Amino acid sequence: MQYTLPHTAASAPRPWRLATLIAALATAASLAQAQNAPSPPSSLALASRPEPSNLGDFVANKAAAIALGKALFWDGRLGSDGRTGCASCHFHAGADTRSKNQLSPGPNKSSFAFAGPNYQFKPSDFPLHQFANPDDRHSAVVRSLGAVVSSQGVFREQHANIVRGQADDARQVVYDPVFHVGTSNTRRVEPRNTPSVINAVFNLRNFWDGRAQTVFNGVNPWGKRDTGAKVFRSSLSWNPLNLPNPSFGTSITLQDSSLASQASGPPLSDFEMSAAGRTFPELGRKMYSLRPLAGQAVAADDSVLASLRHASGDGLAPASYADMVRTAFKPVWWNANVGVTVAGKPYQQIEANFSLFFSLALQLYQATLVSDQTPFDKYLEGNTAALTVEQQQGFAVFMGKGKCINCHGGAALTNASIHRKFVTGRMSNMPMGNGASAVYDEGFYNIGVTRTSDDIGLGGRDPYNNPLSFSGLAKERSLLFATYELDLANVAVSPWTRIAVNGAFKTPGLRNVALTAPYFHNGGAATLEQVVEFYNRGGNFAMENIADLDADIQPLGLTATEKASLVAFMKALTDERVRRHAAPFDHPQLTLTNGHPGDTTSTTGDTAGRALDSLLVLPAVGRSGYPAAAIPVPFLGLN
Repeated sequence: MQYTLPHTAASAPRPWRLATLIAALATAASLAQAQNAPSPPSSLALASRPEPSNLGDFVANKAAAIALGKALFWDGRLGSDGRTGCASCHFHAGADTRSKNQLSPGPNKSSFAFAGPNYQFKPSDFPLHQFANPDDRHSAVVRSLGAVVSSQGVFREQHANIVRGQADDARQVVYDPVFHVGTSNTRRVEPRNTPSVINAVFNLRNFWDGRAQTVFNGVNPWGKRDTGAKVFRSSLSWNPLNLPNPSFGTSITLQDSSLASQASGPPLSDFEMSAAGRTFPELGRKMYSLRPLAGQAVAADDSVLASLRHASGDGLAPASYADMVRTAFKPVWWNANVGVTVAGKPYQQIEANFSLFFSLALQLYQATLVSDQTPFDKYLEGNTAALTVEQQQGFAVFMGKGKCINCHGGAALTNASIHRKFVTGRMSNMPMGNGASAVYDEGFYNIGVTRTSDDIGLGGRDPYNNPLSFSGLAKERSLLFATYELDLANVAVSPWTRIAVNGAFKTPGLRNVALTAPYFHNGGAATLEQVVEFYNRGGNFAMENIADLDADIQPLGLTATEKASLVAFMKALTDERVRRHAAPFDHPQLTLTNGHPGDTTSTTGDTAGRALDSLLVLPAVGRSGYPAAAIPVPFLGLN
């Protein structure tokens, strides 16, 4: 079916008036931005990797903490089902290339407008929102699939308890009214596309909506927003006489730690890794009873884990994760010999602090995942032969006519980088798509991929009813204003200031973008060509989102040659180590769930009410990476 963009006869201006208005607004915005033309990026190899200044208060052995983080990141037994870990959604260029059972109806949606659970995507499904002329947003819409392409996680289940020495938790299946085929639950799928963890250490905040705070509180993603978050510190750091050594709850603050904040979210998410109701102390109790990575092969030349590898090649030699924690972290965080009570249940201190150990270890491991050896980085370092002529032409489009640099600035190629806060502040004021000025969070933009009403993004609120956005905190004069150093903002905000945060999402970095399809927060594009067409036409829902729309989202008028050169340039952002899974991007073996037998209408279930899993195995790989013939293919074999 064909249909045009909705409007009413009474409110819609004549086409020529609308075009004139948009052109005038675009010109005004362009003139304003020309006064502050962005500087070209620098090599990522020159960028410092942020780290909390008080890390030494917690970590005793950084190398051991990195090894712990890598083991935990790749261990599938973190999941309640014993097979879903962090890497399950971040195994290829830090992202997810699976294409079956990767469909979500979107945030807060209870039914599918397109296909359904266990759907196998096809190249012809993309882009999800397609115009008759992909370069003209006023042409007829020939397809608009109200859906999100994301990552499958766990089944809908209720946690009962952990079983020491057992990979999967005791849990009860709960019928899922959204994710099911027939009478069998299917794995739930996240409502936003999975971003890459590579180079994520440079993000000031993480997750698409920025909810993973730059301040880590040791417990969860909410930083100083959660005033009750506490970890347990023992009374004696050294206790050779084994005197009574209790621990006490204390609040902690680690700056520049949004990766740790982010890491603390998925393990307890009942979409991503956990049955509902599980806690971090229980997860710690389980993991401490298991030999690290048992059941998963580890390469003999793994760049981090080789010295810890079990003689059999199966997992690591330490008897348990508790041994690795004791090596990596200061004793005051684990050596108490008097138990503590968390949520009415008794635990050892080392169990109660598992959220701290897990999240900091993952942050330190992920901080090593920096892809700074791309042809583009070599070009920026002075090797002009590193880019082809076409790629250099694409870089010129990136810096100029394409306006890409306006959002993808700095060495990390994102204005959401921690380094950019010192350049632009955390908030800025600029004209939006409708010409009216508004304050917004730097690095977070509404670009009209989906309707603002489909996903409010940064415009949402945290569990304590605070705005997610810095702009919203400032407007509401929140007590968190000072906590987040909003004095670094270069604009004044009052209760009457207009802010533009609804439908805004974090700008991703662009390195390895050729490997991380599908694209955008909804996974709505499958190729770089489709991404360029999106920007060239001026977005999908510009008119619907115009009050919050970034002013650069307007028709660009790129020629076919310019579009091709821009795609060629983006392919020069690939670090070949990432493509080959070579160090530091090497890893243990991983078993992946890949949907279920059958299709959207029929599957095979078990006796508990879960669809059986279809499985894929990603082989272990060492520091040299996979040989050319074994390199995993990208999403749907495209790009």
